[in-house]
Amino acid sequence: MTLHVLPTRTAGAAENMAIDFLLLQRYPDTTAPRFRHYGWRAPAFTFGYAQKIAFVRAQLPPGETFDLCRRPTGGGVVDHRDDWTYALVIPRGHPLEEARATQSYRLIHEALAAALCAQGIDALTKPCPDEEAARTDAEAVAAATPGVCFQRAEIYDVVRRSDGGKIAGAAQKRNKHGLLFQGSIWKPAASGAVDWAAFEADFLAQLATALNVTAAPTPWPEFNEDEVGGLTEQYAASEWTEQR
Repeated sequence: MTLHVLPTRTAGAAENMAIDFLLLQRYPDTTAPRFRHYGWRAPAFTFGYAQKIAFVRAQLPPGETFDLCRRPTGGGVVDHRDDWTYALVIPRGHPLEEARATQSYRLIHEALAAALCAQGIDALTKPCPDEEAARTDAEAVAAATPGVCFQRAEIYDVVRRSDGGKIAGAAQKRNKHGLLFQGSIWKPAASGAVDWAAFEADFLAQLATALNVTAAPTPWPEFNEDEVGGLTEQYAASEWTEQR
């Protein structure tokens, strides 16, 4: 099995969220895991599907202009102005897609932490005393109201070993097509000079090992342009952003 590594693209917040969702819903090869790293056309914040818009707006910097979009996944408010963003889709039937949410979160973040360590960043996943505690804590986190990402590390987030400061977090969505994992690394929290191209290569190698696949560059999928445009418009609309 091959991990399809798609070309890096830059887009607005609504288009980025639309493409991530289409990678889950409409990817031509339904059996292949797929990965993309992407950039932001303008300063942007995204926030979790279930979050209240009033809470979100209260967390945003006043007097600044930026894109704002509700994600199709959960999680908290994420500042994308200085981050390294990626999406990973695990197809239906892969062992990781069938695992507990905590375990998919842990495995992907362990791969990310190992790639950061290769860059000289002393990173690890936030530990949990034992698996039973992990399940209990995960249930508590799921029941809590999502806040602002990078203010506090949860179980299996990527943190600095020295002080526990959060470096990377993510949000997940599962449906009949598989698992969508949207992740963000807050660059200033890495506290070091990272060669991001080398990091990406190491991260992909670690992911390939963890998923038992071979990573390979893959051309951009031929999505229906009307569908891309329609979903982008949906994610850009105030009805989507302010639905809660």
